[in-house]
Amino acid sequence: MAIESPGLSQPYTALMSASILPPIPPTALSLAFALALLASVLCKFWLSSRQVRHVALHRGAVPEVFAAKVPLAAHQKAADYTLVRSRFGQLNLAFSSSLLLGWTLLGGLDALNLALYDWVLPRFGNMAYQLSLLAAFTLIGSLLDLPWELYNIFRIEQQFGFNRMTLKLYALDMLKGALVGILLGLPIAALILWLMGAAGAYWWLWAWSSWVAINLLILLIYPTLIAPLFNKFTPLDDADLKARVEGLMARCGFAAKGLFVMDGSRRSAHGNAYFTGFGPSKRVVFFDTLLSRLNGPEVEAVLAHELGHFKHKHVLKRMLTLFAISLGGFACLGWLSTQAGFYLAFSVQPNMAAPNDALALLLFMLVLPVFFFFFTPLASHFSRRDEFQADAYACAHASGSDLASALLKLHEDNAGTLTPDKVYARFYYSHPPASERIAALL
Repeated sequence: MAIESPGLSQPYTALMSASILPPIPPTALSLAFALALLASVLCKFWLSSRQVRHVALHRGAVPEVFAAKVPLAAHQKAADYTLVRSRFGQLNLAFSSSLLLGWTLLGGLDALNLALYDWVLPRFGNMAYQLSLLAAFTLIGSLLDLPWELYNIFRIEQQFGFNRMTLKLYALDMLKGALVGILLGLPIAALILWLMGAAGAYWWLWAWSSWVAINLLILLIYPTLIAPLFNKFTPLDDADLKARVEGLMARCGFAAKGLFVMDGSRRSAHGNAYFTGFGPSKRVVFFDTLLSRLNGPEVEAVLAHELGHFKHKHVLKRMLTLFAISLGGFACLGWLSTQAGFYLAFSVQPNMAAPNDALALLLFMLVLPVFFFFFTPLASHFSRRDEFQADAYACAHASGSDLASALLKLHEDNAGTLTPDKVYARFYYSHPPASERIAALL
């Protein structure tokens, strides 16, 4: 007997007639995915190998342009850190690629779906079944990633003196993250799934609109409701630095709700500064590790760089670009979710008498990054361009030499390599290599 619910997706028998476009040939899509995955994995290994060889080759001497300011020991530490992380990344790449194959072409997602379909659907209904599928997939993925994350934090970061996280704090963060995910993620997922079934052929437009609104709401509430769950934020109490920062913001015509210091040192020795929030909730946040390392003029220069992003509307442009790309993604999902060939191409048997919406969402999230990987150099290029513009703005409103000095200190503190492979950097780096960036500043 068919199990159906009014307002939810049509079962498998209606999939092939749900679109006016030609049906997807499963074999062709499987082959395209397999070739894209193979090409992306080979490309990633090739780029990583280039980076390892280049950094190792230049480990023995500080680049001439930095020789007077960067100790050899710091340069070698950065090289060793880069090499260890790169080799760890290669192992993780092999694991994650195998896992992706397991979920898709080897039938892992289909097996998980069948188990929950038989147990949850008859007892709790369609929506509970779909949410349980999303939750189970997320939980299994998190558990499989856990050993890699623990090794990274408590072995690699610990080895190079960056980790300050305890196991207790890590577990507490994980529990808080899970709670936030349940309170925010499940309602959002339920809304999207409901729209997929109840909003007709153009459900994807309603779902995209809801997704945009939710993202804007999260940007608004994150600084005051979510971030304080994980870190302590205290008002900046250094009078001289506060006056310097407020003077800079006044010159630049920027208003923020407050200046705060975050206890980043509880978890890591890495330093940073950022803007957070949206509209009236914007605030400036400094890591305490950053303030302990940089002097007043250097902090001012770093902040001027961040203000440059706002003045050039980089944040707004990136947000609008993300929303535009996501609209295309939702529209694509709206079509793919009606195609039986989309499911069969990845070894998933569509449900005969229940919604396939959760399956479509999971498959889309698994498959899309494989094809989007090849756009990485383009995104990196535009990001580096924005960084140069923000640096130029900082030079106009603060000191370029102070910003260069701050960047060198941050590179040293974060063990960033000064000798990356050029091809690797062009492909991945969202910020220009230090040599190019400092040369432009000076």
